[in-house]
Amino acid sequence: MAATRLIPLHLNKGKTVADCLKERLDYAQNPFKTEEGEYISSYQCDPHTAAMEFLLAKAEYDKKTGRLRKGDIIAYQIRQAFKPGEISPEEANQIGYELAMRFTKGKHAFTVSTHTDKKHIHNHIIFNSTALDCEHKFRNFFMSAFALQRCSDILCFEHGLSIIEPKPYNEREKRTDYPNRHTRRSEIKHVIEKIFREKKPKDFDEFLFLLEAEGYEIKRGRHIALKGRGQKRFIRLDSLGEDFDQESLRERFEEKNHSDQTKKREHEGVTVVPDLLIDIQKKALGRGAGYTVWAKKFNLKQTAKTLQYLQSMNITSIEELNEKAGLASERHDALMTEIKSKEKRLREIAELKKHIINYSRTRACYQEYKKSGYSKKFFESHREELTLHKAAKEAFNSLGGKKIPKVKDLSNEYEEVLAGKKKLYARYRLEREEMKALLNAKKNVEMILGREKNEREKQERDSRKRP
Repeated sequence: MAATRLIPLHLNKGKTVADCLKERLDYAQNPFKTEEGEYISSYQCDPHTAAMEFLLAKAEYDKKTGRLRKGDIIAYQIRQAFKPGEISPEEANQIGYELAMRFTKGKHAFTVSTHTDKKHIHNHIIFNSTALDCEHKFRNFFMSAFALQRCSDILCFEHGLSIIEPKPYNEREKRTDYPNRHTRRSEIKHVIEKIFREKKPKDFDEFLFLLEAEGYEIKRGRHIALKGRGQKRFIRLDSLGEDFDQESLRERFEEKNHSDQTKKREHEGVTVVPDLLIDIQKKALGRGAGYTVWAKKFNLKQTAKTLQYLQSMNITSIEELNEKAGLASERHDALMTEIKSKEKRLREIAELKKHIINYSRTRACYQEYKKSGYSKKFFESHREELTLHKAAKEAFNSLGGKKIPKVKDLSNEYEEVLAGKKKLYARYRLEREEMKALLNAKKNVEMILGREKNEREKQERDSRKRP
C-alpha cells in the first residue's frame, strides 16, 4: 500500500533557481535518511550533479523557445509513502523508479531517494519540469494527483503489496496519535543533534562553546542549564530526557574517543579486536569478591562460545586458526583497497562531470568576456561564472590530451562503478564479520592457553618450594 502526493516546486523569494533545486535535492538525498546514499537512483542524470543538469536543460529550453516566464514551476516532487513493515528499502526504491518512469513516460530526468528514518519507508521523487528534449515542459493536467495514485496502486498490485481502498467518511479510522508539539526542549535537542552531526566537537567543553555560538546562554555548575533567545528561564540538560542529559552527552565523547583511538590503530596497521575475556588478576583488584565470581562465570561462558565457534568452523589446531585468521585479514584488506579505488573513481567522475556542465553553462559568458578585451569590469560582474569556466579548463588540461568524455558516457560509467562498489560492500561486510569472529577466537584461545601455561608454571614453582 502506498499513498502518493504530487507537489509543484516553485522559485522561493530571494533565491535563485540553482539554489532552490540544490536545496530540495540535498534534502531528498540526505545521507542520514538514505543509509549513506545507498537507496538513491536516477534517470538521465547523476544524483550528485542533478541540480546543475536540471538548470542546464532549462537554459537550453529558454534558448530554444524563448518562453521565459516568472513564476514557472522549476521541478515536481512525488512523495510516495508505504505501509510500515510491508516493504524493504530496495523494493521501495525500485517501485519509486518505475512510478516516475510511467508517470513522466521517460521524458523527464529524475532522482528517487528512499528515506528509512521514519517507521514508514517513503520515496522523494524529484523530476525536472523541463523535458529531456528541452522543447517542452511537464503539464500538470486536471486530476493528475488521481492519475498518480492509480499508477502507484497498479505498481503495488504488481509487486504483491496491498492497495488503498477508498472508504466513506463515517467508516474511516480516526486519528488518535499526534506528533509531539514543538517545545523549547525539542528545539534544544534538535540543536544538540545538529552540533554533533555537523560540527563534531572533540570534547564536552567544545560542545558547550558551540552551544553558545548557537545563541544559548550557559549556566555552568553541578547542573548545566541553557537559556536561548526569548526564553524566560534556564532549562537543565538533565531535564531533556534520555540520551540528552549530562551523563549521556559526556558518554558520547568517551565512545567517540575510544572509536577514534581504534580507527587510528587500524590505520597504523594494528588490528583491533575487543577483549572478550577478562583478566581477573588485573581488573578484580579493589572490586570485591562479587566481581571476581562474576568475572570467572563470564570467562567460562566466553570460553564455551569460543570452543563452539571453533567446532562449527571445523578448526582443530591453533596453527589452523592462525592461518584462517591471517587469510581472512588479507581478504578483508584486499576488498577495502578495491572499494577505496572505486570510491576514488566515483569522485573523479562526479568532479569531471561537474566541470563539463560548468564549462557548457559558462561558455557564452567567457566568449563575451573575450570580446570585451578581457575587461576587469566585466570580470568583476561575472566573477563566479568566469571562475567556474577557468576551473573547468584546468580540469580538462589535467586529462593530459585525452578526449573529453560525454556526460552520458560518464553517467553510464558512474552507474557501473557504483553497482560494482555495492557488490563489493556486500562481500566486504561478510568478510569483515568472519575476520572479526576469527580474530576474537584467536585472541581468546591465546589468553586461555597463556593462563593454563601460567597456572602450570605456578604449580611447578610451588612444588619446588615444598620441603
